[in-house]
Amino acid sequence: MSDAKWNTDDIADLTGRVAVVTGANTGLGLETARELAAKNATVVLAVRDLGKGETARADIAAGVPDADVSVQALDLASLESIRTASADLHERFEAIDLLVNNAGVMFTPKSTTADGFELQLGVNHLGHFAFTGLLIDLMLGVDGSRIVTVSSGAHKFKSTFDLTDLAGTDGYNRTAAYGRSKVANLLFTYELQRRLTAGGARTIALAAHPGGSNTELGRNVPTAMRAVGLVFRPFMQSAAMGALPTLRAATDPAALGGQYYGPDGFGEFRGSPVLVESNDRSHDTELQQGLWKASETLTGVTFPV
Repeated sequence: MSDAKWNTDDIADLTGRVAVVTGANTGLGLETARELAAKNATVVLAVRDLGKGETARADIAAGVPDADVSVQALDLASLESIRTASADLHERFEAIDLLVNNAGVMFTPKSTTADGFELQLGVNHLGHFAFTGLLIDLMLGVDGSRIVTVSSGAHKFKSTFDLTDLAGTDGYNRTAAYGRSKVANLLFTYELQRRLTAGGARTIALAAHPGGSNTELGRNVPTAMRAVGLVFRPFMQSAAMGALPTLRAATDPAALGGQYYGPDGFGEFRGSPVLVESNDRSHDTELQQGLWKASETLTGVTFPV
């Protein structure tokens, strides 16, 4: 089958595989979890709101009656919650095959996480950095295990990336902060893959982006941008289509560590999932390593790779 036509029919049976999906109560995360469950994976919905997580679990079960789906409390804006979630998952599972770092916030007003991190970088990057680091020991010995982190075309936004000021406190701009967090997702993925390769790990790290997808993520879009959003809304694809790049990165046997998937349409705005390219800044090895060290310092989490 050609790249342009890859779809969920290409996902092989996942019986016996354990998948953890963050932010799986709605949008891209829910659709990703739904398809993994439909292919018989054991799926954990790692969500901040347990009530919404249970609603999502019931939604999946309604269409996949035999789905093996559970809910795990996880607030990526709290290192304490991240550590508790990791401990819970270590008690429940001896191994994890797939971690999908999907959860995120976008264009939020200036605010901080429970640990004082700028909210968008704190949730989108630092939270996932810590969560991955605390779970990766359950993955390193598992053949075919993968870590997929969801970035965005917004990583190409013209935003500064000063490692000495990750909070962007010098003139906070919510759009630039989001772009900074999304390039951080890619810097993290590429540096993680380098370390996994150097350590001879069985686990690989990949990234994906959904293009222009109609989800709840845009609820904090600034007023000045809402009119633009209304113009483009008719051209946006569904959350189910937006989840396909993530699903391909997570399940395609031909996928390789360090690859990045997105839609094949004009401007990568919509379409079927194919390999795409991220910007030059995301491939800056000095910046990758600098962000990694800063992330270790800020979160107190180190990786065994």
